[in-house]
Amino acid sequence: MNTFRHSAGFGKRIEYWLIGRMLKEGMDVYMPLVDDHAVDAIVKRADGSIAQVQIKARSLTCAEGDAALFAAIPHPEERRDYWFVFYSERLDKTWVLTSAEFIAESVQNKTGKNIGRRSIWFNGRRTNKATGVREPYCKARYDKYLAADFSRIAKPSATNRLTRAAGACFTS
Repeated sequence: MNTFRHSAGFGKRIEYWLIGRMLKEGMDVYMPLVDDHAVDAIVKRADGSIAQVQIKARSLTCAEGDAALFAAIPHPEERRDYWFVFYSERLDKTWVLTSAEFIAESVQNKTGKNIGRRSIWFNGRRTNKATGVREPYCKARYDKYLAADFSRIAKPSATNRLTRAAGACFTS
């Protein structure tokens, strides 16, 4: 397989796979035709509010220590009802964070070509005592974001209730 072709399409394939999982959970998911606003999916919740979702993925072919490193993400400020879904193929793990959680947990580049962009590194590496091989592991501080499903995104929040009360709803 052509390595470039695989890496170029990997992100899109994972987007469809994760959105398929959301659909299997009964969520109403819509996909924008153009990704101009860093939104890969829009979820219409049962209460009529919406969530915007940005999906990021790392493949098996990424550098050995970077199984769950997501770098140079342009996200300068918090966005209401905006969610990140991060997936590591090597670790087979999914993390779900709100925009505010991402800002709190990520680091922002202060210099260089990616100044202002954010990075988050969900994994570290340690030596397996049985095999002596260095292996990636999930950092415990991020365990609270590990997700087996997308219920956090589907669930209406206090912010959503305020939005609905103000009359701003997503309608068909």
